[in-house]
This record gives sequence, structure tokens and C-alpha cells, in this order.
Amino acid sequence: MASIRLILLSFLVLLTGPTLASAGEPTPARQAELLYLLRHDCGSCHGMRLAGGLGPALTPEQLRPYTSEQLGATIMHGRPGTPMPPWRHFLTQDEALWLARRLKQGLGR
Repeated sequence: MASIRLILLSFLVLLTGPTLASAGEPTPARQAELLYLLRHDCGSCHGMRLAGGLGPALTPEQLRPYTSEQLGATIMHGRPGTPMPPWRHFLTQDEALWLARRLKQGLGR
């Protein structure tokens, strides 16, 4: 099952990777909204400190094996067969990649 998810994730990265790689920066106001969404909506499953809960931890250490593009694809498309929903109806690909880069850098407390 895990290998099927990895294949699906790789396929999604191939489909969205070129678009995600050319990402721009959201405006400062939108960045604040995205960080609020991350801490509250994502935090409801990944833990309010993003250290894990129903979903895995979203710390730089845990995310190190993944590229920003892979994480951005997961944000956009969710993870089929898990509670992780797709966020593509609420975020642009640029915003998903921006969030992925922020998570890989660490958000501080």
C-alpha cells in the first residue's frame, strides 16, 4: 500500500512539478493568512505545534527526505486513503509550494 502511495505521489509531482517549481511569493497579507491556515487548520490534525497528532509531524527534521515540490503536491492533492484532504480548492500551487518551503525551514514557535 505504501509503495502505491509513493508511486501516486511521484506521478503527482511529475504533473505539478514544473508549475510548482516556478512559484512566486504570496503577498505579505496572504502569507499571514496562509500561516494562520497552517497553524489552525493543518494543526487540527498535525498538532497545534505541528509536532504530530492524527497526522504526522510537520517539522523540518521529519520533512527533510521530501522536496518542496513533493510536499506541495501532497498539500494540493491530499493523500488518497488517508484523512489528508486536497487543498487545491483553497490554495494555488504557488501558495502550496510557499507553505512547503516554510515547513522545511521551520516555523519557530
